[in-house]
Amino acid sequence: MIPPNVRQHLLQEPRIAPLLDELTVPERPDFGGDVYFGLQRSIAYQQLSGKAAGTIFGRFLQLFPDEYPHPEQLLAMDDDLVRSAGMSRSKTAYVKNVAQYWIDHRLLNVNWDDYADEQILDMLTSIKGVGQWTVEMVLMFILKRPDLLPLDDLIVKRNIIKLFDVDAERLRGKKLNAELLRVTEPWRPYRSYASRVMWALYNTEI
Repeated sequence: MIPPNVRQHLLQEPRIAPLLDELTVPERPDFGGDVYFGLQRSIAYQQLSGKAAGTIFGRFLQLFPDEYPHPEQLLAMDDDLVRSAGMSRSKTAYVKNVAQYWIDHRLLNVNWDDYADEQILDMLTSIKGVGQWTVEMVLMFILKRPDLLPLDDLIVKRNIIKLFDVDAERLRGKKLNAELLRVTEPWRPYRSYASRVMWALYNTEI
């Protein structure tokens, strides 16, 4: 569901405007703004389809008495047990890295409203196994930040290229990203919602 004020803004951009009536943008769970939980979930979803990742993450949660991966409990858990849920060896290390970071930096009760998007990106991407895309998903769906454009996401990137007929053969790397930022400038300050429309084009679960 796109809020009326956001919809009104995006309707002014002629490329995305027709899509707002054609596509359904589904609601996403925000998990009560729990960034720690959101990071763990995003790690589980890395490089997997939504359905497969959801199954694995559900099994992972069932390893805990209250189906919540408390940092202390996760760190005390044997790696083989975590992997039995379907987590790869690397993802097992990554979810534990997040747990250790949360304890070391005393983040259990932090007020994330005190931090700008870039501050959160800088902070959380310092955790091994947590990349730009993972944190952007948390910012968009857990913290409900309205103006993220996740160009590391292949579907978002591909659909922007198609929508604006960008010459991706001529432009590559940083030059391509700069052009995508330029053409989507009218979507500000609601690029998170526009990105969700890009996903809806492929009905992709994030």
